[in-house]
Amino acid sequence: MAIPTFTRDSRIAPLPAAEIRRRFVEFFAERGHKVVPSASLVPGGDQTLLFTNSGMVQFKDALTGAEQRSYNRAVDYQRCLRVAGKHNDFEEVGRTPRHHTLFEMLGNFSFGDYFKREAIHFAWDFLTRDLGIPEDRLAATVYSTDDDAYGVWREEIGLPPERIARWGDFPNGDEKNWWRMADIGPCGPCSEIHYDRGAEFSEGDFCVPDHSEHCPRWLEIWNLVFMQYELHPDRSLTPLPAPGVDTGMGLERLASVIQQVPSNYDTDLFTPIHGRLRELLGHDPEAFEAERFSYQVIADHSRAATFLIADGVLPSNEGRGYVLRRIVRRAVRHGRLLGRREPFMGETARVVVESMAEAYPLLAERRDEILGAILREETQFIRTLEAGTDILEEALIPLTSSERTIGLRPEDLPAGAPQLPGAVAFKLHDTFGFPIDLTIELAAEYGVGVDRAGFDAALAEQRDRSRSGKKAELARHAELTSRYQSIQARAGDTTFVGYEATTIDDARIVAILRDDVEYESLEARGDEELRTAACASAEVVLHRTPFYGEGGGQVGDRGVIRGLEGEVLFEVEDTQKPVAGLLVHRGTLRGRLAVGQLVTAEVDPERRGHTMRNHTGTHLLHRALRNVAGDRARQAGSLVTPDYLRFDYPAERALTDDERRRIEDEVRRIIREDRPVSIAFMGMQEAIDAGADAFFDEKYGETVRTVRVEGYSFELCGGTHCRASGQVGSFVITSDRSIGSGMRRIEALTGAGADDYLRRRSEGFEAAQAVLGAQTAEAVPARIVALQEELKEAKRRLRSGAAADAGLPGARDLAGSAKEVGPGVRLVARAAPWASMDALKAVAKEVHATLGSGVIALVLDADEPQLFVTVSEDLVGRGLAAGDIVRAAMDHLAGKGGGRAAMAQGRGTRREGVPAALAAIEAAARDAADRGG
Repeated sequence: MAIPTFTRDSRIAPLPAAEIRRRFVEFFAERGHKVVPSASLVPGGDQTLLFTNSGMVQFKDALTGAEQRSYNRAVDYQRCLRVAGKHNDFEEVGRTPRHHTLFEMLGNFSFGDYFKREAIHFAWDFLTRDLGIPEDRLAATVYSTDDDAYGVWREEIGLPPERIARWGDFPNGDEKNWWRMADIGPCGPCSEIHYDRGAEFSEGDFCVPDHSEHCPRWLEIWNLVFMQYELHPDRSLTPLPAPGVDTGMGLERLASVIQQVPSNYDTDLFTPIHGRLRELLGHDPEAFEAERFSYQVIADHSRAATFLIADGVLPSNEGRGYVLRRIVRRAVRHGRLLGRREPFMGETARVVVESMAEAYPLLAERRDEILGAILREETQFIRTLEAGTDILEEALIPLTSSERTIGLRPEDLPAGAPQLPGAVAFKLHDTFGFPIDLTIELAAEYGVGVDRAGFDAALAEQRDRSRSGKKAELARHAELTSRYQSIQARAGDTTFVGYEATTIDDARIVAILRDDVEYESLEARGDEELRTAACASAEVVLHRTPFYGEGGGQVGDRGVIRGLEGEVLFEVEDTQKPVAGLLVHRGTLRGRLAVGQLVTAEVDPERRGHTMRNHTGTHLLHRALRNVAGDRARQAGSLVTPDYLRFDYPAERALTDDERRRIEDEVRRIIREDRPVSIAFMGMQEAIDAGADAFFDEKYGETVRTVRVEGYSFELCGGTHCRASGQVGSFVITSDRSIGSGMRRIEALTGAGADDYLRRRSEGFEAAQAVLGAQTAEAVPARIVALQEELKEAKRRLRSGAAADAGLPGARDLAGSAKEVGPGVRLVARAAPWASMDALKAVAKEVHATLGSGVIALVLDADEPQLFVTVSEDLVGRGLAAGDIVRAAMDHLAGKGGGRAAMAQGRGTRREGVPAALAAIEAAARDAADRGG
């Protein structure tokens, strides 16, 4: 990748990125800003975002006025990820000097305090006075109609008109100098600050600061967003309760300016990663420059993977885990392009941890987990590549008679070369994660091209389906959110009183909805209507309620809403929190409801009791699991229902039987000790400092609710709990299973559910003991082992008999017929009418297990005969190759074939050539054995 000539400005004193970050925070702290720690990459309580993609995400509710904080000015440095949705830089990463997946956003914020004038002055002072950037190097852009911002830049800061550009027309679709976080939410005009890299970088006669970056002279370094409006699904704008400021400055870009380097990747945020990778590859500076694209991809993706895993995301095939998997695999693919076949990302991730841990202590705390997860994913992808290679070779062999030529490039293929269908290439990509460029590379070595247009069409079709589905889902979510927010704006937050009571008789109805339409009243009348309207789902919002809304892993409450005479008016089947602060009761209408009506809200007490036992039991399980399996086995997800509890945690292996018993024993001991469970509200940082456990996927405010099991467990939690551990009653783990790479799931029961489970298990065991005829419980395992051995022998005899009845040779017979064709080289060559190639390969596998060292060549005797050859590893080392043997036989079968040294196969069209093919196989094996000596 060519880097343009860059002239350093001697007036700018270089600073390390860590020092720039520190100075930024101190600058704003000195000006009354609360220093707020970086939030997780996993947004808490925000369904519109896959990842935290800007610094303002954790302040979204404060900017809209939905949340009140104890401060109205804030500063932070926020880790961000842009790989999906509106802000998606994934495909550009590594190709340009500026794009990244993970980056750090330096930001200062005002929640109804200062506005445009102060924000512009703060930014100008920090850049010019604190960092020492010369004033003549800076320019600004403003929204086309924002005269206020323009006036500050022109009249107070003193920028000349030629260094202030006006852009944007949001109502007509031009969003230059207009910022919005997503399709709905806070938005407003913005003013950007650009760094002038010098007139020598100008392209054309007219070059001014803009958003396109088409002119490399200008580098945008800071965006000052003036949050004035709320954007609704219909594209309408309403003023925010109190205008605010949200600024964002990429640390990587700012560091490139202060360190006077031409690319973000040349700053000290990336160069240590490049250095370690160069050591692993043995590259000198010239080789590095020649492969800069791959180096930059690996450096960027190493940072992203490290932070994602630290924030609790693990590779998987869906959601956030799938994004992480793509990031790791793209980096590994570029490692292969650089010639690296062994795992290497653990080394680059280690550099990320070492260089960033001071700013993000979480990296050091979870270092072993990060490195372990990356190694597992790298290793798994290497296996995937090997499996995909086998499948690809099976598809390539019928297309060509050419031998594989290692190093043959796609551009070297002759015109008219056979083509691998795009649908096949797409299946490899979609099903096995096999990169298309690797498919093209490997196909070329067989003299085969790839229908890239067909692949691209299949990929585009899949993306269109995914995009349209996601777009419709987001539009639907946005529409519903807007409706609930309008109710909340009119009626206020719902007061939750369910910690103290499960029934209240003074709840007032503030909203009634059916099919997303609000009604002043709804009534069920008559048998006919009871069968229709009364059974249709509806939603009710109360001004106060004892019903718990689903959150923190705990399901929503059920129950009834009664009239003042005790009659059931509404059956509550679920309770949700569609927006923060608003509780919605969903269920079935049974009587007449009207807005303003006073009703009795009654939670199902038995169901709530079961849920409370399971929730407190979840806390006990969490602590016991970490005590037994190690501190890294922290909660990564949970589900608390009345029937059971579910707990997800990171681990590379299943619990041993002993660990499982120890966890159950410890939880049961705490239950017997009947320890008090206490609730306390405190500041977030105070709770963390006191040792409370918090979880990455939850959103917490400044004041948090904590649940403490005396002397044992201490967690941030908003759920309902028992008053003492003894109320949990009983506890049993029912399963511990893998749910993805490095992630496991425990399911467990408490109370009556646990008692019933243990009773049924005991009854089942007693019945099994009787059926087995075991005299004692201790004798049951030995009796089962004996029966298994008897069954295994019976199956072996049955298979041998069936094969003999069908006239097919068995594995033992074939191994016994092995012929010595050279010193230490045994050959099994036989043709038979096996039912399928899968059946033939299964026999070959059994022969190999019996024979050990040797060559196995089996022919499926059919109208279109097929050949399968394997060569043991020791003979491959002596020069024998399965592909050579297959090709020797194919002339007699009038077909094509090939493969690797250890395994190859072919397909023919002449059944009558089978005897000659077997003879050719033996001759080829003898020749190879003689040559290998």
